[in-house]
Amino acid sequence: MVTPEHCRLMARYNRWMNEKLYTLCATLSDAERKKDRRAFFRSIHGTLNHLLLGDRIWLGRFLGQPFHVESLAQELYSDFDELRGERARTDDAIDAFVAGLTRKKLEAGFAYRTLVDPQERSAPLWILTTHLFNHQTHHRGQLTTLLSQCGLDPGITDLMWLPDPTDASGHGRPGGAHRGQ
Repeated sequence: MVTPEHCRLMARYNRWMNEKLYTLCATLSDAERKKDRRAFFRSIHGTLNHLLLGDRIWLGRFLGQPFHVESLAQELYSDFDELRGERARTDDAIDAFVAGLTRKKLEAGFAYRTLVDPQERSAPLWILTTHLFNHQTHHRGQLTTLLSQCGLDPGITDLMWLPDPTDASGHGRPGGAHRGQ
């Protein structure tokens, strides 16, 4: 079973990785970020938008404040700086959401509908928070590939290298200097 502490750790990892990747993406021109690279969401910018969109959809469900979109590829923000600011605000909202989680809340059933298949479904909240964080990691993996194809090294992305993962304050030193697993 996923614990509230696990969710807080994953939220910290989410923010750390988003900050790293947005910093790297900022070194590219807008045209390079938006270039169709034949990725699932076409471009670096499209993938960043999808990550934000997915997080907002799930947060909206979790908070009882639905976030309505037309498609999973919908562009929320065409301006990179605006997208980056909204990413940071959404990471703040994820942090606030997980700060209020308890074991009892995570164990409880949660009803939801998806955009792809709007039939009502239900699952324990711990499964759905796991999906939220897994979805982020999946698409950030796509981003690291796209950035590597641009000649940019995203550096270490493994959870175990999160700066001091046991430090709940979010401050601390990197876990080490070795790359990868």
